[in-house]
Amino acid sequence: MSLTPPPTVGKLQTTLHSKAKSAPNYRFYALYDKMYRRDVLAFAYARCRVNDGAPGVDGQTFDDIETYGRERWLDELAEALRNQTYHPEPVRRVFIPKGDGKQRPLGIPCLRDRVVQMAAVLILEPIFEADLQEEQYAYRPDRSALDAVRQVEGLLKRGYTDVVDADLSGYFDSIPHAELMRSVARRVSDGRMLRLIETWLETPVEELDDRGHRRRTTRNKDEGRGTPQGSPISPLLANIYMRRFILGWKRAGHDQKLATRIVNYADDFVICCRSTAAEARERMQAMMSKLRLTVHETKTKTCRVPDETFDFLGYTFGRCFNRRTGRAYVGARPSKKKIQRLCREISELTSRRWALLPVEDQVRRLNRKLTGWRNYFSHGAVSRAYQVINYHTENRLRRWLCEKHKEPKPGYTRFPGRHLYQDLGLVALRRQLVAART
Repeated sequence: MSLTPPPTVGKLQTTLHSKAKSAPNYRFYALYDKMYRRDVLAFAYARCRVNDGAPGVDGQTFDDIETYGRERWLDELAEALRNQTYHPEPVRRVFIPKGDGKQRPLGIPCLRDRVVQMAAVLILEPIFEADLQEEQYAYRPDRSALDAVRQVEGLLKRGYTDVVDADLSGYFDSIPHAELMRSVARRVSDGRMLRLIETWLETPVEELDDRGHRRRTTRNKDEGRGTPQGSPISPLLANIYMRRFILGWKRAGHDQKLATRIVNYADDFVICCRSTAAEARERMQAMMSKLRLTVHETKTKTCRVPDETFDFLGYTFGRCFNRRTGRAYVGARPSKKKIQRLCREISELTSRRWALLPVEDQVRRLNRKLTGWRNYFSHGAVSRAYQVINYHTENRLRRWLCEKHKEPKPGYTRFPGRHLYQDLGLVALRRQLVAART
């Protein structure tokens, strides 16, 4: 959910963006004082409040702040920034499961630090948005992952079918501080703002060890690399550093000499070529080495579409078939991994441990999951994926109903599809797709 900034903040952002756009070499020297503007902090708080999230190491929640008094809390934060007595707390680290069974580290800053970082984003984003390259789609106004998917599909259809499917090892944890700060300082000369960003980059991380004891580490500061994943400022910093690669690629002339086009989303990117993927991969790896980033050798591959396929942002690109005519074409479809992952989540939602839920609440949970999935996986050849998911959801919900009402399985007579969809209101992805096309 996005919020519209109040007029004063919107005017400030427009002014900063216009100046950055009209003067590509201009360095902004008075930014920190805008951080503690009351309208900026209030909007930063509102943005963080909408995102919600778990508390940091201090345990403070938004409800705590509201009880204490939001205006009073913001006034005190503004005063700390004005007097330069503000110092960030350690970041709480948790691990969330990935689709491949591994775990991804996620940092959770305290709410106070989140609000200050969001205020910095409100000030810095309009400036660097003027510099980010058209190939970059992540965390930008009026751009999305689906836009990147459509761009890749369009390039394939225009003959850029020799593809480098790239993977960087721990991109966010590998970004070198010195090089990143040089990229930031290219636009920002305000020393207080630069010191604040450096402080966030070097903030200690707190996590639980095997015995459940709290442990603080300073790896980022000790090694001079890594951005605070999970914090509001991290996406912007990641985009700023990835710009170095994309801009360097074009300045070296690789886009023209090798006939290549890059599509980037955060740490994921593909290089679409006409017939030079092998050479493009070599050049890319050499450039990443200079940027002190590591290319994942086993996950990075070259392929030629449509005889081969590759996955990008949850979609599989390659040969698709028109279900009515049987005609083959180059396109995108939801990846098998994403379909399987959703089916596992549906199975978990309908397991026995949820048998005491009211039927209305269970259907509401399933619909929320299905609708969220469909909102993203709505592009390309989705009919087959929708059919598989509908079938799985029907069976799981029917099985859950049998358990709940002590009915013999499989329950087709007591709980036919018409009852699930029409009476209980279960979302039917396939049927909604048909309705959207008519």
